Order: sequence, then structure tokens, then C-alpha cells
Amino acid sequence: MSPQPLGPDSLTWKYFGDWRTLLMALWAGSMQNMHPELGAGVEEHSRFFEERWQRLFRSLYPIGGVVYDGPRAAETARMVRGYHDGIKGVDRHGRRYHALNPDTYYWAHSTFFMLTLLTADRMCGGLTEEQKRQLFDEHVQWYRLYGMSLRPVPGSWEEFQEYWDHMCTNVLEDNKATRDVLDLRGLDRPPLLSWLPGPLWRPLRVVIARGFVWWTVGLYPEPVRERLGFTWSGRSERLHRLVGRLFPFAFALLPHDLRYHPRARAGWRRARGENAPIVETPARNLPPLAERNSPTHYSPMEAT
Repeated sequence: MSPQPLGPDSLTWKYFGDWRTLLMALWAGSMQNMHPELGAGVEEHSRFFEERWQRLFRSLYPIGGVVYDGPRAAETARMVRGYHDGIKGVDRHGRRYHALNPDTYYWAHSTFFMLTLLTADRMCGGLTEEQKRQLFDEHVQWYRLYGMSLRPVPGSWEEFQEYWDHMCTNVLEDNKATRDVLDLRGLDRPPLLSWLPGPLWRPLRVVIARGFVWWTVGLYPEPVRERLGFTWSGRSERLHRLVGRLFPFAFALLPHDLRYHPRARAGWRRARGENAPIVETPARNLPPLAERNSPTHYSPMEAT
């Protein structure tokens, strides 16, 4: 039986395409890169740090499409998987890596599952244990669309928690790719602030960078904090949770569709029976011209 895409009745649809997940980007990127094989692939193959905002906003379209593209979701998943075919090599420690190693690929997917769970739990009002189990089951259904081996996938929410603890305690490492993600000193202006003069952006960047790192550190499991050398007090934890509880009030003022990324928004519209074609990234997010034909890049020809 072919894997079935998730639909609008799923909790994953409710939370994954919500704009609040953008506040999890630094967390997801650093947690992914702490995996030895994934970090090596990023260090040796990725140009993410040369076009940080463009790569982030570009990636949201196909990754979100695996959740929201409905009957086309499996095709989108195969396309995303294909971008990873050539990402392989030997790292500086002599360890072989390949982005399509099932353990490595599943680790990346597990961070998207946890991103969804943490967004809902910290910024959308919280989750019950039953809802966490539902999200776990949905993330397995979502993962099946990639056509990857299910060998690394835990069999239950309880087994996943053991897997997550094991990875965070015994497998993840402090490496260059992780430190590069967390280093926001050279962060360029985000698209919404492209009009801001450089002299005004530079002091603002310091505040934004510290805020993003603080928010990210508060979401790390304790073994990850310790490995990266961060400390976290009870006072910081209480403040972090207080900030998270403010988000539902702010987002309650937005109409439903405006809470979602364009790819997700189009999925919601189709689910309501409206005519809404699949949305591709705008041209401003495309890779540099010389790399647009690279098999490792999502670069839709119809981008405008």
C-alpha cells in the first residue's frame, strides 16, 4: 500500500506550517548539525552560511510541501530526498558519511517532529500526552513518504523519547557546523527589514542574535546545553515559558490563513475546496545563478 499523506485533520497540519516555527529555525539547524554525519555534510557541501536567509526561506517550500501538498506530497518527498543523493564523503576524523544513511536522514526528520511538538507545547498553548502520541504517529506517516528505510524509526512515543535521550546524550557532538549555525554576528538583514540602513541594523542585530540564541538554548535538552557549554537557571526557564505563553495571545488576532507559510496556506485552501495551486518560492530566495542547476538545490523554474 502506498504511503498516505497527512491531511487537515492532523495536528501536524495545525502546527508545522505556522509562522511560529520560524522561531525554532536556529534550534532545528543546530540540533541537526550536531549529528556527526549531518554536520560533516553541511560543513563540506553546504553554502548555507553565504545565503542564510534565502536558504532558510527557500527550504520552507519543499519541506512544507511534504506535509501540505496532499496527493502530490509523495512526489515532493521524493524530490526533497533527491537533493541529498550526492552529499557524501569522509569527514576530518576519517569517518564516512552520506546524507541518505537511514540513521542520518531520520535524525533530521526527528528534529522536524520535535520542532512541531515544541512549537505547539511552548508557543501554541500546550499539548496533552495523547496529542504528543498523535504527533508521533503522524510523523511516522509523514516519514514514510520519503521512501526511506523505517529501521531507525522508534515504534512508539515512549520509545522515541528513549531514542531522543540517547541521541542527545551519546551521539550528538559539538562541531564546526553547529557553531557556525549559532554564530549570528554576521547575520544580514532579514527580508522584512531589507529597507533598514546598515548603521541601524548593526546594533539591532546584536539584540536579535542574543534573543534567538537565548530562546534556542532554552529549548535544548540538558545534555545538549552541557555539551555546547551553555548554562540555564531556574529563573531563565520561568522567563522562557512566560515568553512562550504570550504567543497565543498575539496570534489570536491574526486570521487563520495568515498564521501559515504560503505553501501551507495553499494546502488549507485546497482542503476547503478552493482553487489554490501549489506555491513555489519567489525568485528572491533562489540560489545564486551559477548554482541553480545543481541537483542539491530546490530551484523551481517558475519562481517569479
